Amino acid sequence: MSIASVLGAQIPNLGAAAVYELSARGPLHRFLQRKAASLVSSQYVEGEVPGSDVGGVRVEDVQRLTFPSSSFDVCTSTEVFEHVPNDRQAFAEILRVLRPRGVLLFTVPITLNANTRERAAIVDGTLVHLLPPEYHRDPAGGQSPVLAFRDYGVDIVVRLNEAGFSQAEMIYPAGMSWFGCRRPVILARK
Repeated sequence: MSIASVLGAQIPNLGAAAVYELSARGPLHRFLQRKAASLVSSQYVEGEVPGSDVGGVRVEDVQRLTFPSSSFDVCTSTEVFEHVPNDRQAFAEILRVLRPRGVLLFTVPITLNANTRERAAIVDGTLVHLLPPEYHRDPAGGQSPVLAFRDYGVDIVVRLNEAGFSQAEMIYPAGMSWFGCRRPVILARK
């Protein structure tokens, strides 16, 4: 709901936009199917070849996307980047596949009074836990439970700028509250 609200306010030409959504199901996916000019969606499926099709769903690894550069106007995701081993590489890949003036809009669990904490890392091909492991449920019905590699903080905008985005900010959708929780939407412009 938060992303749809921000999309309407920030992307007035969504009906003419080529959109890439990092999920092939859920409410945002259905919204984008109705509103975007074109929509490409995908899921990460461990062990499957990026760019392939599994059960009618495109497989992608956001750290190594198979799309040509400058393919999309908008990229969206909900609760994905905390599960990506190298989020900086993922942000750089999103930047690569966005067209000039393209926009990345996403949500992640975020602590607004702290900086990002790395929970786990892949070191020389081996998973290393830096903090006690934390797993999240996948409400979209995919793999569950899913390891969280980090707890994001307010410095997420710095991480996006370091990846090459020209502007990054947190937007708090007015009047949007889900069970008393208002999740900020991160917006980053190419």
